[in-house]
Amino acid sequence: MTSAPRMVLMHLPKNNPIDIMFTDIEFTVTVGTLRREEKKVLKGVSGRFNCGELTAIMGPSGAGKSTLLNILTGFQRKGMNGEVRTSRVDNDLLLNNDLKKKNSCHTMSQKESCYIMQDDQLCPLFTVIEIMMMAADLKLGYTLSYKSKLLVIEDILDSIGLSGSLHTRCGRLSGGQKKRLSIALELIDNPPIMFLDEPTTGLDSTSSHQCVSILKALARGGRTVVCTIHQPSASTFEMFDHVYIMAEGYCVYQGSSLNTIPYMQTIGLNCPQYHNPADFIMEVVTGEYGNFTSQLKTAAIDNSWRTPPQISDTRELVKRKSKIPGLTSLVLVNQPSEFNKLLVLIHRSLMQVYRDWTVTHVKLCMHFLVGILLGLLFENAGTDGGKAFNNIGFFIVTLVYLSYTSIMPAILKFPSELHILKKELFNNWYKLSTYFFAFLITNMPLQMMFCFIYTSISYYLSAQMLTWTRFSMFLFVCQLMTLISEGIGLILGTVMAPVNGVFIGSIITCLCILFAGFLVLFNHMHIVMYYVSYISYMRYALEGLVVSMYGYGREPLSCHNEDGYCHYRLPEKIFQEIGMIDGRYWTDVSVMVCILLGIVITSFLTLQNRLKGQ
Repeated sequence: MTSAPRMVLMHLPKNNPIDIMFTDIEFTVTVGTLRREEKKVLKGVSGRFNCGELTAIMGPSGAGKSTLLNILTGFQRKGMNGEVRTSRVDNDLLLNNDLKKKNSCHTMSQKESCYIMQDDQLCPLFTVIEIMMMAADLKLGYTLSYKSKLLVIEDILDSIGLSGSLHTRCGRLSGGQKKRLSIALELIDNPPIMFLDEPTTGLDSTSSHQCVSILKALARGGRTVVCTIHQPSASTFEMFDHVYIMAEGYCVYQGSSLNTIPYMQTIGLNCPQYHNPADFIMEVVTGEYGNFTSQLKTAAIDNSWRTPPQISDTRELVKRKSKIPGLTSLVLVNQPSEFNKLLVLIHRSLMQVYRDWTVTHVKLCMHFLVGILLGLLFENAGTDGGKAFNNIGFFIVTLVYLSYTSIMPAILKFPSELHILKKELFNNWYKLSTYFFAFLITNMPLQMMFCFIYTSISYYLSAQMLTWTRFSMFLFVCQLMTLISEGIGLILGTVMAPVNGVFIGSIITCLCILFAGFLVLFNHMHIVMYYVSYISYMRYALEGLVVSMYGYGREPLSCHNEDGYCHYRLPEKIFQEIGMIDGRYWTDVSVMVCILLGIVITSFLTLQNRLKGQ
């Protein structure tokens, strides 16, 4: 079922304002390992964040401000009690020159909001204009022309001061520029509600002031902007229209930033002259002047300390909108389908792979050089009957090399992109399945190409049988080995830390080599260990390579030694000695295909579970 089309206003449009209301929010977590205890982080907090206002949630560490923000965004649901609602105000209904105001209450929807996290997770390989255009393609689709989307992007970047950095790569932007770009990316589909977690963290005082100025301008455009912040400077603190201060899980003040000093005076606390009001109120809630939490949480119920809503005069808002060029034009935009988003993600992945030389160029060169090295090292191993066992050694070395070069980089793949993926999924850029399919479509051919380069060179130089049938069989097993190993690496990188993943991945590979049937021949294994070897995917790969080279009626091998006798000159003797069975190639391949499918499904499920647990 297709989603309903939505209206997109060109040139940073004004949205229909939405207020956020929350009542009696409680949040409980369980702490401890042996003795499990419940701890209340939020203790029945309530409030209202109005559209057109820039709201700051403040408080000391452990006060519950980040928890409250996560609950409001929908990031945290488990363990929460209370109600979060939004009130929509439609300011565009005019009848006989009289403005009618319509309110409706509904549950918070992630599609109406965006969450800009503390860390600016941007791919360093893309330029500003490229990453903005990709976001526009994912959010606006292809119903808008390229020029129309470019007009929207240029207007957004100009409004936040990034018009001079269009062709600068994200990795070369300053901290303030990265924060502004993170905001710009979410402005493309013009969300009416914006949440920001510590937007000034890591910025100097000037950049922090500029960032808050941008947020206030966005709020004045009819948006509800809510952020958490530690201790801003006095000038930055005064820019907040509404301040929501927390301590010990309670709300101890909600109102205008200009009214904090009079509010403190009501309980007998006077701010020293020339003292930053933000610093003073933080000193109060941390207990430097005594414990006033009980008095403050009682007084915080009074809403008289907040200023009137900044967009209370809706008639004036409509007048302002009509005077701004371009704001009156509406463009009907259909939500892009997941297939269109898949195409955008494939294009993005291809660009990222092409520009990341550590992923492509270095790996390509290494496979080429190692293929030459091993091919020369196992010279004539494929045709000389006296080197038949050496040739099987070449098979196991090939499998080990392909396994390690696939599993180790894969362990680091998802952890490096997890924060970007988490942000984009939460802000409804695409579905996880769409991202995963795009990853498979771009990554699997790349890994298969690397495998082909190594295999074809080493196969030729080691003098294996030069027939297309046997080469295709040999290559197919190597391709499956590469994809299985990478899938295992993706699972390990998702379920555990990269260091632990590398350690566990090395152990898994070593055990699979041990039970592959070469270091310890199947004929020499204990019966229990022999059946355990069926768990090793490398067993099926090695048997598949042996059968592809020596099976299916291959003629006796030639002997190049002085005596003219080779014990393993007959292929049947090789199968008999190592305990493998001729003709089981397709059985081995079928098992490896099933293992690959199971690993792909498991990697998706583990990634999904990891994102839910973040």
